[in-house]
Formats: sequence, structure tokens, C-alpha cells
Amino acid sequence: MNTTPEQRPGLSTRCVHAGDVRDPQGAIHPPLYGHSTFAFDSTADLLDVVEGRREGNLYTRYGLNPTIRSLERKLADLEDAETALAFGSGMAAEAATFLSHIKTGEHIVCLGDVYGGTFELLGENLPRLGIETTFLTAGEADQLPDVLTDRTRIVFFETPSNPNLDIFDIAAITAQAHKVGALVVVDNTFATPVNQNPLHHGADLVLHSATKYLGGHSDLTAGAVAGPAELLAPIAAWRKNLGQVIAPEIASLLARSIRTLVVRVRAQNTAATAVAEYLAEHPRVTKVNYPGLATGDQATIVKTQMRGHGGMLSFLVDGDANATAAVVDRLRVFSIAASLGGAESLVTQPITTTHHGLDPADRARRGIADSMVRLSIGLEDADDLIADLDQALTLSTGTV
Repeated sequence: MNTTPEQRPGLSTRCVHAGDVRDPQGAIHPPLYGHSTFAFDSTADLLDVVEGRREGNLYTRYGLNPTIRSLERKLADLEDAETALAFGSGMAAEAATFLSHIKTGEHIVCLGDVYGGTFELLGENLPRLGIETTFLTAGEADQLPDVLTDRTRIVFFETPSNPNLDIFDIAAITAQAHKVGALVVVDNTFATPVNQNPLHHGADLVLHSATKYLGGHSDLTAGAVAGPAELLAPIAAWRKNLGQVIAPEIASLLARSIRTLVVRVRAQNTAATAVAEYLAEHPRVTKVNYPGLATGDQATIVKTQMRGHGGMLSFLVDGDANATAAVVDRLRVFSIAASLGGAESLVTQPITTTHHGLDPADRARRGIADSMVRLSIGLEDADDLIADLDQALTLSTGTV
């Protein structure tokens, strides 16, 4: 898809065509190359690729595979990044990003709520390498200037966050972090490039668990990081030597899924808004967390940096953990599962899955209540989802 910047197509068109190269057989999209290695006509041709004088295919563990490279061009295009790297999982992308841009004795700041595996990586694994992380809750975000030091190399956060759906001002945080030379790394999994582009607001790198909305069908596991080539080069080295590259089969499947990303996410935005508005009026729901219902400063940030409000929301039930579990167990259209972003709607209590390993006191400090329910809105009719929630929340004799 060769265009000038003035002729750049819309996002839906780019999801379908960006990164594609027509092969000699005329395949409508890049085919799956499951090969582990690729041959050359001469030693000189091989060395041109090995030594970086031209792009080419060499060895799949390096990511030098046409199926993977095509996917990465698509990912970069969607985030308006110079380049992108695809990984076997979102955690692999996170780990390689952290390890490549920080070393022993240096410091990370993690803002707000993040995925439970990220808490474990930052709080348990990296300290064994002498890498310290300061954790600030969303309510403590104004303390960021106080915890930044000349050792801080990365400020990391999700926006919207998991599971409280807090919104962080990317531009303001970037301005603070750059004063001490720290990189800003934003996890854009919940928003997707349909609803938000962190690089537009000053972030240095953007991460995705591509398992979620980019994959969109609950049938693959993958991750991605996008940004300037200079910052991705050291990440690529870690990916290569830790064996974290995405498999060509998964890369092909992910590229296929991204072709429908805009259609899926916009439909999920609409349905999630309807569900959130319903829950906000329900007498058994004490709070709803959803960017589309944000007020005050949060609403201003949403309006500034988001184009849509996403398919994720959470809410608090008027009851304890057991009463909340009973509501979850009564759902029939929603499936109880820990992931998100698929065509099917999912439900989970964060205390039982994504944040089960977090210390209960820390969960309480972060507002991750026993009565919290997280919803991933799929592609079902919104009326059916609302009816399912209504029957699950309705009190019956002897039940919750």
C-alpha cells in the first residue's frame, strides 16, 4: 500500500492492507511461511541481510521471516510508529522492553493498576536482578515528580487500567518523565489503536497483549511493542536471545484478525456503553468504572486522548465476595474467564483471576474490591447482555 502522507488511507483500510506485500503467486494477503530458515543465492546476498545493508529473511527465531515482518509493518502502521516487534505473548513483550532499557541499580515507576503478571514481573522477578520498582496507585499519580530520580529509566502504565479503568494523562506524565530522561511505556491493550494512540501524546513506546483485542477471537497468544527503531533495536536483541519471537503461524492468524479490528472494536464500544449505562442505574450496583462515564478531570483526559471508550468495564456489586460470585455464576451469555477482547463476552472477579496473587491489603489500597466484577463486552447484541446481567442481579428467594 504505497501512498504519500497526504493520501494516507483511513484506519479500516490500513488494518486490511498495511504491511501486505503481494507474493509472486498473487496471494491476496501475505501467505504463511512456516519455514525456520531461508536460502540465499550467494554469500554476498546473505551478508547483506546479516550485516543490515538490506532487509530480508534469514532465520525465524530472529524475526526475519516474511510472515512476521509483514505483521510487524501492519502493527507499526496502526500505532503510527517507525517500527514494531511481535512476540509470543504480551508478557514477553513487556519483559524484553524492561530488560533492554534498564539495568541493575536503576529504577522503574509503575503507575496505577496493571495486569497481575506485570505486578509479579516488576515486584518479584526484576528485584532479583537489582531493578527496583516504585508502585503508585492512580490516586497517588500526583506524587510522580517526587519519586522520579536520576536512576529512573522507565515510567510504565496502562490507560485505561486493569481493572479499575483509570485514565492517565499521557502527555502530562511524559513531560514529567522526560525531565529525568526516563522513557514512557504505555500498555494500550484495553484501548487498542482504534480508540487511542499513545505515541501521538508523547509516549516513547507502546505495548499490546495482542492475545486480546488485536487477536480478537480468543484463539491465539501474542504480544507487540511499537515505537522508534532506535528504541526497538535493543528490544529485538533480547527477543532474539530469549527466544521470544512470535511463531509464523500465529503471526499469520494475528494479521488476519487485525483486518477486522475496527469493525469489532467499534461494535464493542457501542455495546459496552449501553451496558455501562444500564449498570449505572441498577440498584444493586454501587459503582461503574467505564471511560464513557468518566467525570471531572478524567472526562477531560478521555476527551483529549481517546476516540472511543472501549469494550472493558468493571462494577461493584452491593454485597461481599460470595454474593458477588453468586451474581457471576448466574450469568449465562457471559462466560467466566480471565481473558478479554474476544467476540464472546467474558466476566471475572479480579480477586479470583487477574489479581488473585496480589496481597489483599494492596488490592484494598487499589480499590480492587471483593465485590468487583470485570466485563469484557463481545459482539453479542447489547440487549441480550443487559438481559443476562439483569437476571443475574435480580434477587430471588434464597439466592442472590
